[in-house]
Amino acid sequence: QVQLVESGGGSVQPGGSLRLSCAASGSFFSIDAMGWYRQAPGKQRELVADITSGGTTNFLDSVKGRFTISRDNAKNTVYLQMNSLKPEDTFVYYCNARVRRSVTGPVFSYWGQGTQVTVSS
Repeated sequence: QVQLVESGGGSVQPGGSLRLSCAASGSFFSIDAMGWYRQAPGKQRELVADITSGGTTNFLDSVKGRFTISRDNAKNTVYLQMNSLKPEDTFVYYCNARVRRSVTGPVFSYWGQGTQVTVSS
């Protein structure tokens, strides 16, 4: 099994910054990609940003230029730096990891427990 432990959520004023971290642990061969999704009550979860093991990144259009994603492969940890936060960034943010249990095996998707980010004055 794979466990994802998130940290770094909280409340901040508009224009402020937060940094989310997510560390993966457990039994696996490799992590293909790690990323962050967000979800509002009653709505679908949407991809905010992800990053492959090679460093290729992908961002939701509304966060481009404000959020950055980085990854420490040695620590199996992904970071989401969120700057210039807006009230519309208020969501529960979930960490995701796409993991292989063997070199030729399928990819499995795992989720963190979620962390609340609230942007309000």
